[in-house]
Amino acid sequence: MDQTNFEKNYLMNTVQKTALILRAFTREEPKLTLTDLHKLTGIGISSLQRFVATLVHEGFLIKDEKSKHYQLGLSLFYLGKLVEQESTILAVAEPILKSLSEKIGESVSMSIFDGDQRRCILNFESIHSLTARHQVGDTSPLYAGASAKALLAFLPQAEIEEYLDRVKRVPITKSTVIDRDELFAQLERIRSQGYVTTKSERIIGACSISTPILSLGRPIASISIIIPDVRYQDEHTEMYKEYILNAKYEIEKQLSMK
Repeated sequence: MDQTNFEKNYLMNTVQKTALILRAFTREEPKLTLTDLHKLTGIGISSLQRFVATLVHEGFLIKDEKSKHYQLGLSLFYLGKLVEQESTILAVAEPILKSLSEKIGESVSMSIFDGDQRRCILNFESIHSLTARHQVGDTSPLYAGASAKALLAFLPQAEIEEYLDRVKRVPITKSTVIDRDELFAQLERIRSQGYVTTKSERIIGACSISTPILSLGRPIASISIIIPDVRYQDEHTEMYKEYILNAKYEIEKQLSMK
């Protein structure tokens, strides 16, 4: 598809104008008046007033009522911190999880919160032709699967209760736990032991062991080893637990120094 057709069929003019306004602010000019923004963006004053009023309302701009200057708001700071955090986690975790995957020959992945779901953001493949794995971008509800439960279990109790009240729980496989009381009991055990193991809870034939990455007491990611049940032996659980917890402690240690 050529650039003209792409712009015609896919780009939204209002979003482009919003981006133009936000990008008008620089280190050299962090505060701008409506007239300044008009000159820099070429957007008409009438339309511009509506754009900036909306951006102020949503927290993306701050208006100084005395000077009539605008500056970037805290909503952008928050979003920037999310990007910075995820980038930092990936930079720290990637070599550690790659080394772990190569050592054990199995799939190793990392997941993060994505609203009310878990999303895989990093995966290293098993060396075996028969494999169980998370695909980067895959999502799942927080109540199903080791990587998801490792995140959910370490949230404050009030947030866990709010999540379970808010989300309709449906079984993904025969092993998916949806009963509220049983889930609470599982999450308490996970918090107590610091990791979780599951078998065919989300993907039939997949066994997983997972643990959270904590920052300031909150889960920001989870890391997992995923193995087909035909290769998984219960007596190996202790070994995999040691591997995944050692990776967790190393990631958390390096993150604390950033």
